[in-house]
Amino acid sequence: MTAIRHEFTQFPPSFTWGIATSAFQIEGGATADGKGASIWDTFSHTPGKIIDGTNGDVACDHYNRYPEDVAIMASLGVDAYRFSIAWARVQPQGKGAWNEAGFAFYDKLLTELESRGIAAHVTLFHWDLPQGLQDEGGWLNRDTAYHFADYAAEVARRFGNRVKTIATHNEPWCTANLGYGNAQFAPGVADIKQSVQVSHHLLLSHGLAMRAMRDVASSAQLGIVLNQWPAHAATDSAADIVMAEFEYSRSVEWFMDPIFKGHYPALALKVHGDNAPDVQDGDLAIIQGKLDFMGLNYYFRSFCSAEVPPRQPENKLGTTDMGWEIYPDGLTELLLKLHADYDLPPIYITENGMANADTIVDGEVPDEARIDFVLRHLKAINDARLQGVDVQGYFLWSLLDNFEWNSGYAKRFGIVHVDYETQKRTLKHSAIWYRDYLVQQRADAKLEQAA
Repeated sequence: MTAIRHEFTQFPPSFTWGIATSAFQIEGGATADGKGASIWDTFSHTPGKIIDGTNGDVACDHYNRYPEDVAIMASLGVDAYRFSIAWARVQPQGKGAWNEAGFAFYDKLLTELESRGIAAHVTLFHWDLPQGLQDEGGWLNRDTAYHFADYAAEVARRFGNRVKTIATHNEPWCTANLGYGNAQFAPGVADIKQSVQVSHHLLLSHGLAMRAMRDVASSAQLGIVLNQWPAHAATDSAADIVMAEFEYSRSVEWFMDPIFKGHYPALALKVHGDNAPDVQDGDLAIIQGKLDFMGLNYYFRSFCSAEVPPRQPENKLGTTDMGWEIYPDGLTELLLKLHADYDLPPIYITENGMANADTIVDGEVPDEARIDFVLRHLKAINDARLQGVDVQGYFLWSLLDNFEWNSGYAKRFGIVHVDYETQKRTLKHSAIWYRDYLVQQRADAKLEQAA
């Protein structure tokens, strides 16, 4: 294993070191024990939707192999595991009867994590809406927000005293813009007006769920996970600058402003025009509310060019296997801007990682590019911390290679390699590095405390 040398970044002893996954990407067990179909079950079985023609029926078989996967987490020495609950596994139709066998799976997973001293950080919705609700209009139907609140309350009632945090949504931007804006993700709709309305219903569901979970009065910290990026004009042309301003407004501010300020951003509303959402009286008061934490997912910046074809960034640090520019400085910039613009709760970096074209070589999986990626982003986080941003934890995406949505199994984000034919797990060099990095973090923290 080739040594990767960077200036070591010391984080405080209280900093949470984690790893992350999502239900549909790893669980499999598509119809096991009464689980209902989700929109991603439907979408992945629709010809032409998934690039490599695969589906999530088995994925990483985590539904059956969770003890092995938790043991791997424990061997890495992580403090915390972020995962999502498959709504259709615990409530097959998204309303009505609960599926006790589905809840039993998550009960066993939590018990396994507890036995290893790993804190659970739960996400309620990571894109896999029950198909039964989609058949009634999905997130375009306002009623779905109320069903989501019922589901959130039930999870909090059952598990709220056994988990560290509960996030309502993961990346509602993706649900709205990729699921309803350009049909890239389930349910496969391409309609801008629908996507904007869906974004409002997602935010409404967040607010309703937060209230419902507060009423349960569990010990879990409550929040939301947003994917965000700074938006940079490719040149100093007026067209590029306007494009960058709108991009930031429609992506970051569109979700942040209602939650923290009680209104939608004026610029995005103006540009949306006739596509602006139908907002009922009282909606924004429901959406705006105290968060115990905010999760932030960061992968890249937005590089805005009005030219045809668009100008591309220099990619000084290269790109990931997704074709995304590696730009860690954008994370520092984003954190500082958010800190200046909003009254923020504690922040967790809930996803950060890279897809890499990993292969097994003599029984090992060399992925030094991923190690370099993570180190650079950890430095970016600490740069923001040292300037006053309250970042309390980091969750590396992802534990396992998995079903990467419309890319199928062609892209590997994991620090653990998965052979999808045999389900054999192999620690990549990045997993071994992460383990050793956490050992060094804790050793240095003890020395500092003893001094």
